[in-house]
Amino acid sequence: MKNVLIVGAGSAGKLVIQEIKKYPELNYKIIGFVDDDPKKIGKKIKDVLVMGKIFDIPSIILKYNVDQIIIAIPSATGIQLKKIISKCEVSNVDYRILPGLYKFFKIRGLQEIRNVRVEDLLRREPITTDLNKSISYLKNKIILITGAAGSIGSELCRQIAGFAPKNLILLDQAETPLHNINLELLEYFPNIKIIPLLANIKNKNRLDKIFRKFKPNVLFHVAAYKHVPMLEMNPEEGVRNNIFGTLNLIDLSKRYNVNNFVLISTDKAVNPTNIMGASKRITELMIQSEVNSKTRFVGVRFGNVLASNGSVVPLFQKQIEKGGPVTITHPKMRRYFMTIFEAAQLVIQAGAIGNNGEIMVLDMGKPYKIVDLAKDLIKLSGLRVNKDIKIKIIGKRPGEKLFEEILTKSENTTMSKNKRIFIAKLDQVDKVRLNKQLSELSKVKSKKMIINKFKEIIPEFKHDS
Repeated sequence: MKNVLIVGAGSAGKLVIQEIKKYPELNYKIIGFVDDDPKKIGKKIKDVLVMGKIFDIPSIILKYNVDQIIIAIPSATGIQLKKIISKCEVSNVDYRILPGLYKFFKIRGLQEIRNVRVEDLLRREPITTDLNKSISYLKNKIILITGAAGSIGSELCRQIAGFAPKNLILLDQAETPLHNINLELLEYFPNIKIIPLLANIKNKNRLDKIFRKFKPNVLFHVAAYKHVPMLEMNPEEGVRNNIFGTLNLIDLSKRYNVNNFVLISTDKAVNPTNIMGASKRITELMIQSEVNSKTRFVGVRFGNVLASNGSVVPLFQKQIEKGGPVTITHPKMRRYFMTIFEAAQLVIQAGAIGNNGEIMVLDMGKPYKIVDLAKDLIKLSGLRVNKDIKIKIIGKRPGEKLFEEILTKSENTTMSKNKRIFIAKLDQVDKVRLNKQLSELSKVKSKKMIINKFKEIIPEFKHDS
């Protein structure tokens, strides 16, 4: 028999009790609830006593030999969850979480209760979505997504498919991931025409054939080389792919009358110190220069996405699985994070409300210290920091900043119609001058020449070279 304590005596807690009672073969014995609402303490809910507050968790665990805690507060913030988890860790008891009421209620019952993940600790207020605006520019439209097989691209595919587009064109150069997302979408959205296309955005002739044949109405440009160290070692490819691949798509979007073009940018584009960030800042300038275009060009800038391909979370998890150490470049390193799901939601919203030439900035919440992220992942794995798994400081890599920014000092923002999306107030871009600089950039052949040309295009660019 497993003694279970439920944190949260609200509607989610009631559902947990209902589900547990359906399956007596699981041998769960519900000891009681804890809840910080003083009006509930001492009362019975579904015949289960509310035994105390969250503060009382350790004493209740000790007194009743609790084996497992189920956290059933879908509305809890990351700070509140950390408080609850700290009480569980003091008593060295197993704890699980109910991530969302709607999932639990509609899909798989008790199977939805899972281990706490690091993204749970970043919880913010729910995103408000203007469905009418999103539907109006996506429903029954031909949507093209570059980088469709990547973490963000594939999540955009899933969410956009829910808005009933006419065709969903998945463009990527990675064959196996493209095959996988195509199969997934075919299974879950059988009524939508899914078109997987193997293509490289550097190949303009191939792109031209695609645009001419399918005539997309909306383009989400996600494809990019994004790893700072890789582009420091391969700057020419960063220029060809990130800058001139984007230029190919911009030119063809205007030629074939694409209605909406949404560029995915990054906080590394702000006061860039590396090739990757500078290349993405230049793509933002390209979007800004199209303010008078018939195609509506919008850029969306945000920080790191948790658990995306190649991000720090999967890296740390692999290091933990191997027994450590978890490697941190600098103890003061901080980054903004958001989940893949909320990033895709906000990108779709930004594409709906952004005006021509605007750079939209997503609200990333508060920055997270990387060392704290590592500690949280170690603890969530049931291990002890610097006892079971050590943390090792290895030094800052070339081009890395201790703290990424969302805006430059000269930039201001105004609130958009969505309080999680801001509009960066940027200087007007001289399109003729930018085109001349891009033409010159296309001819440079060394890292030093690229850096010098970047500094000319982006005065705030400061490379570590």
